[in-house]
Amino acid sequence: MTTAPPAATPTARRRWSALAPLRHRNYALVFAGGAISNLGTWMETVAVGDLVANRTGEAGWTALVAAAGFLPMGLLGPVGGAIADRVDRRRFLLLTTSLQLCCAATLAVLAATDHVSPPVVAAVVFVAGCIQGVGFPAYMAMVPDLVPSDEVLSATSLNQAQWNLGRVLGPALAGVAIGLGSYTAAFAINAASFAAMLLAWRALRLPHREPVIVEDGLWARIATGARAAWTEPGVRSAIVLISVVALTASPFISLIPAMARVKFEGSSTLTSWFVSAQGVGAVLGALVLTPVAERVGRHRLLIGSVGLLAAALVAYGAAPTPLLAGVGLGFVGLSYLWLFSSLGTIAQLRAPTDLRARVLACYFLALGVLYPVGSMIQGPIADRIGLSRTTVGSGVLLVTVVGLIALARPERIAALREPAAPQPHPTPSELA
Repeated sequence: MTTAPPAATPTARRRWSALAPLRHRNYALVFAGGAISNLGTWMETVAVGDLVANRTGEAGWTALVAAAGFLPMGLLGPVGGAIADRVDRRRFLLLTTSLQLCCAATLAVLAATDHVSPPVVAAVVFVAGCIQGVGFPAYMAMVPDLVPSDEVLSATSLNQAQWNLGRVLGPALAGVAIGLGSYTAAFAINAASFAAMLLAWRALRLPHREPVIVEDGLWARIATGARAAWTEPGVRSAIVLISVVALTASPFISLIPAMARVKFEGSSTLTSWFVSAQGVGAVLGALVLTPVAERVGRHRLLIGSVGLLAAALVAYGAAPTPLLAGVGLGFVGLSYLWLFSSLGTIAQLRAPTDLRARVLACYFLALGVLYPVGSMIQGPIADRIGLSRTTVGSGVLLVTVVGLIALARPERIAALREPAAPQPHPTPSELA
């Protein structure tokens, strides 16, 4: 007599739950295309940061160029969200991805003809950031359409793992290209890598989505999304907390090249090692995020990630050697991914379905604007008092501010829980 195979144990299910979204064809396509594209993106990111740090020797310039790429992502996100909620998101992403390819190709041509300089690089990076800012809400809004709602956290963490896998491998490849004296190669490979993402968008099979017929203007739709984001307590709390993280903790990302070049007097190899160390921590964090969340609870994991990130920043900033700094960066990468994925999941699941892209755009507006602001504040401060003191201070400030919020407004922390059911579309009177 044939017997059925034994059912998977809870431990086995937790072990593989982080990879569950890859069972779905559409998500697997986007994941694979994004993995290739992000490899090129991180090659370009490291090359840009190293080029600017090498030619200027100033943390302020490094932070400014990083801000030029990230600031428009936040500022233009609401515009992209308003567009994404009424058009075919797949076709829209095909357009924005094609334009990003053109920007990467422009950097490659400029480098090949020796016309790169910090201001020129900042200008091209700014244009690319504008395009990404318009397209990113559509990308984030598609995630719940690619996987079941109970797998959104896993899908979000896998997206971060994919992004950070590029952070691990991209800097190593960028270091080889830069070591051979060619920033051009890093930029050209990034341009070519966008083709993988274009193929993924074209291969998606999604249910037909009727275009949303609205008579309101662009700014009215943006305002509706903003009101919806602030009306929903969980989304509002996620926006408040990501704002604190963006101002205090996130600037460590833009200052990594300066930490390698200025504090430790290293080369492009050390820059690549630091970026890769953060990426390794983030990838490991993504793989264990879902099992840990199922064991300790998602809300507890979110809150615990704040303290872990603060402690990791202090350890990284105070590290006396490059080796210890790299280890500290690994823990920074892990805890940052846990916190970022947890908050992003809250915003995705609590956003009303028909307003999802606009609500998520408001969430990323806070991150996109305040991260570069924090970078531009911390960069000059680091030039005056040192990178170590600045980074340690950012960790202390993060946990202090979140602690004060928890004491003064405990309901904001309590609201950071996933909803029991999908959120309905709010009525006009509720948004008034």
